[in-house]
Amino acid sequence: MWKAPGAGADVICFDLEDAVAPDRKDEARTSVREVLSDPAFDPDAEVCVRLTADAPANDLDALVSSPPGVDKGDEADSRLRLDAVMLPKVESSARVDDAASLCQARGLDLNVFALVETAAGVLSARGIAAAGPTDAVVFGAEDLAADIGATRTTAGTEILYAREHVVLAASAAEIDAIDTVYPDFSDTDGLREDTEFALTLGYDGKLAIHPAQVDPINEAFTPDDDEIEWAEAVLDARDEARREGRAVFQVDGEMIDAPLITQAERIVGRAAAADDGR
Repeated sequence: MWKAPGAGADVICFDLEDAVAPDRKDEARTSVREVLSDPAFDPDAEVCVRLTADAPANDLDALVSSPPGVDKGDEADSRLRLDAVMLPKVESSARVDDAASLCQARGLDLNVFALVETAAGVLSARGIAAAGPTDAVVFGAEDLAADIGATRTTAGTEILYAREHVVLAASAAEIDAIDTVYPDFSDTDGLREDTEFALTLGYDGKLAIHPAQVDPINEAFTPDDDEIEWAEAVLDARDEARREGRAVFQVDGEMIDAPLITQAERIVGRAAAADDGR
């Protein structure tokens, strides 16, 4: 757990769901609580905990409880380095609202990452994304494939519709869409290709299941110099056209319209985010 901040990820997620055996939940909850409440743990990243699907209240109770030997009134107990919770198998906006209410009842003002990974969840993605507490929608391809009885393939055509649908739902709600994991952490080339495809679909980020995956994902989402140069030229030309009262302008012989301006803005935004993360 203590090595996670050095991986270079934008979000660090502690998993209390699939990664923990049922008979070790209490042990895992205690371990996560001890890390999140330790003043030495203060990463330059958003910190998230993936809750157990059928027992989110138990997870939250464990996170806010006092460690052995610490009184409730002690200052050490009031510190919990936690920014968001990830809610698995979300199938309705009500589930997001309920999770946010559970957090608030325990004095936690946290964003919710809604993990859409079932057929019902995909079909309800628009409402889930539009829920007030939802900060991002996360696509889970592996559980979805199991839920619908699909066979996972390298091409990924069996989950393509769902993968695209989640992006549309997030975009309509003006929140981030986070793409599914690439399970084979030893296949760097495959990871890069899959991440670049997610980027073309409109995803804003991608889950990583191993520290070795973070750099290739970050590199794929970081615009190269040519992209940045083009985007900055478009935005400069746009500003000049506005000052001169012109609605139409061109850059290097290319007519620029509203969709290309939006694309340029996104490229500049991604470049700025990459600089902030270095």
